[in-house]
Amino acid sequence: MFVLTQLCLPLPQQSELNSFLWTIKRDPPSYFFGTIHVPYTRVWDFIPENSKKAFQQSHIVYFELDLTDPYTISALTSCQLLPQGENLQDVLPHDIYHRLKRHLEYVKLMMPSWMTPDQRGKGLYADYLFNAIAGNWERKRPVWVMLMVNSLTEIDIKSRGVPVLDLYLAQEAERLKKQTGAVEKVEEQCHPLNGLNFSQVVFALNQTLLQQESLRAGSFQIPYTTEDLIKHYNCGDLSSIIFNHDTSQVPNFVNATLPAHERITAQEIDSYFRQELIYKRNERMGRRVKNLLEEYPDKTFFFAFGAGM
Repeated sequence: MFVLTQLCLPLPQQSELNSFLWTIKRDPPSYFFGTIHVPYTRVWDFIPENSKKAFQQSHIVYFELDLTDPYTISALTSCQLLPQGENLQDVLPHDIYHRLKRHLEYVKLMMPSWMTPDQRGKGLYADYLFNAIAGNWERKRPVWVMLMVNSLTEIDIKSRGVPVLDLYLAQEAERLKKQTGAVEKVEEQCHPLNGLNFSQVVFALNQTLLQQESLRAGSFQIPYTTEDLIKHYNCGDLSSIIFNHDTSQVPNFVNATLPAHERITAQEIDSYFRQELIYKRNERMGRRVKNLLEEYPDKTFFFAFGAGM
């Protein structure tokens, strides 16, 4: 756990911490709480008591997806796969496939040195972890391989083994025997990603590999890291630039160094994801929240959704 003074100056009191909690004023009240996709231990001590109390007092807790349901996990896995009988080698340009293979070999080689003593103490081993994240990569659709490559970094590997904040809240809700639910179906999160056209996907995967190769060579620094995200969240600073990167779970490819025609492709991808994974999602989720509140006027709901949506 990091010390608060490293993060927020001047040092706030617990009562002054700015929470990502919004109250829906009715009798009884309901709540929206903004989460981020990082290990809960990195943020839990900075979440103000009013948010924890709202969670404790709620009757029903709703998430984007039900992460404790085995069906959710298996549906997410199967929607990432190429059609039966197809492999990545068959669909990707030859050079990109070989660069990808080389990069994954590098990650597998480095992973033991990225693991923390704490992870090893919990019985997490590099081979197991690599297979859990990248196993079966040859059968995955290129867009999901791009997201996988993006998460196979030293910082992300070091954080594996601790539930992310939304999963921790779901486990706590289950432990406290609260009623839980989800406002989205797996297909609604999955299909927009599978909806990118092939040339856009190849562009995105190539850009991701270029970024990772530059990081390995020491010639590139990621503009927004997980550490930045945690710092902004713990300080109660809802910076849309950083949080939108986390919420959509999709990297932003728009940058000034791209040639003009590539910049257009990057902007098209960015605006497609913004439309599908932020605007349309918000509308759909908003309608479902409204229906739930109208259907159960005597219940206190706690909606835990990504903070940047």
